[in-house]
Order: sequence, then structure tokens, then C-alpha cells
Amino acid sequence: MLFKRILVTGGSGQVGTAIQALAPPAVSIHAPPSAQLDVRDGRSVAAAFADFRPDAVINAAAYTKVDQAEDEFEAAFAVNAEGARHVAKACAANGCPLLHLSTDYVFDGAKRGPYMESDPTAPINAYGRSKLAGEQAVAEVLDAHLVLRVAWVFSATGANFVKTMLNLAGRDELRVVNDQRGAPTAARSIAAALWRILEGLSSTPRFGLYHFASEPPTTWHDFAAVIFAGLAERKGEGALPKLVPISTADYPTRAARPQNSLLDGARLHRHYGIGPADWRGELRKVLAVLAA
Repeated sequence: MLFKRILVTGGSGQVGTAIQALAPPAVSIHAPPSAQLDVRDGRSVAAAFADFRPDAVINAAAYTKVDQAEDEFEAAFAVNAEGARHVAKACAANGCPLLHLSTDYVFDGAKRGPYMESDPTAPINAYGRSKLAGEQAVAEVLDAHLVLRVAWVFSATGANFVKTMLNLAGRDELRVVNDQRGAPTAARSIAAALWRILEGLSSTPRFGLYHFASEPPTTWHDFAAVIFAGLAERKGEGALPKLVPISTADYPTRAARPQNSLLDGARLHRHYGIGPADWRGELRKVLAVLAA
């Protein structure tokens, strides 16, 4: 069947905003604010399903304050785990497939190469534990689910590394971690992948766990360098911060971060024909908005 009525949770977030922007014209999409659809409240979720009667659901609602989650684990768990369970239960009751977004932070980062779906999970922070619990809750409740893990998300909206760097562009010097590897992923690339997955599910359903990869691999320091190079192209040769590479040990944070956040997207490519996204082109589009 073709999915024509799509319910999106977390519609005001980075990915939720992009999902709405890229929605096909023939699709009716409903992405209510959290005041209307609070995934922490099972009754709120059930009411949204009853009102809209979706054919399929994308759960993009998430608590994403990684450091704060160390002190607010219950708050993170309420959204990322219990919220995911509520959405999955409603999908099961209404016969809807669910696309659920997750994260590279379910891994400890000790692997040298990109993580595959079959690799064991071992989150090293509270945020990662809450997201892993959400994955498990969805799998327990609903067979017709697809979990899509993504990493290092950026966009022109919300809080993310690109916007942080632009906000700090007036400084003389920035010390940026250079020993954590990953691949930045544009929210628009994720949204485009989700729409292609929904199209594929309508003809040949292949549920389960998938990784959405981006390329090329980089570090936070080198990502910052590309951001400022792009800013210089747009703004001219004005003063930009000197970037100083540092180790994770030199920049302690409340929550531990994986040293390796690379994801292997081969399974997604095999089943849905979706290859790695090149984050550099999407970064140029984001800078065109933010640095206009």
C-alpha cells in the first residue's frame, strides 16, 4: 500500500522540520507540537492517532541534551525510552509501521572501523542508554518497525555543532577536539532517506535495524575547519578563529563521548538503494541560510 497519511512526532526538531519540508505533495503530514502530542503521555499519543488516523509514523521526538542527561536521566528516559514505547504501542494498536530514529551513541566508540547493525551496543553515557532503551522498547512492542541510527546531525535549525561554531566565529582562538571521528549528517539528508524508506516499505517491507551513513569521515576539529572555510567563501577574508586541535582528555565534558561514531550504511543501501550522503554539499546549503 502507499502511505498517504504520515504522523511525525518531534516535528519542531531538526529532523522533524526537514521531514515536513521534503514531504511529497500527495502526502498528508501531521506534525503537532509537543504541547499537543507529548510522547511521554500515552493518552496524548493515543489521542493524536485517533484524531489523524495515520498510515505510517515517524518518531523523531527525542531528548538530545547529552551532558544534561547525566543529571536528568529520568527526563531523557521519559522521552527516549518510554515515549518510544508509547508511540510503538499506538502503532501496534492501529496497524501502522513505525520509523524510529536513534543514534551512534548506543556504541562505546572502541571499534576501529564503522559500526554495523550487528555490532554489540555498549553506551557510555546516559543519553545513549536512554536511546538504546527506546530501540529495545520499540522492538518489544511492534514487529513492523524500522530503527534508523544517525550521527552528528546538523541543520539550519535547532542546536547543533555548525551553529555553535558560527556563534563562536568572533573569537580569536577555538580549541576543538580532534580525536573523535564521525561523519556529520544533514537533517535534510536524513529526511530524504526516511521518505525513500517509506516508499520502499509500501512495496517491499524490510523492517529492523539500519544505519544511515554519511561521508567523508572527519573529526570535530576538521569539521570546524570546513565550516569556517565555507564561511570565508561567503563572507570574504575577514578574521576567523585560529583552530587548535586538542584531545578529548583536554576538553572534559559531563558525558563521555564515543571516540568513533562512524556508521556502516551497507545494509540500508542493499535493501533500499540509499547510499551515503555527502555532508559537504549539505553544509554549503546550511551556511547559505545561516551566513546570509
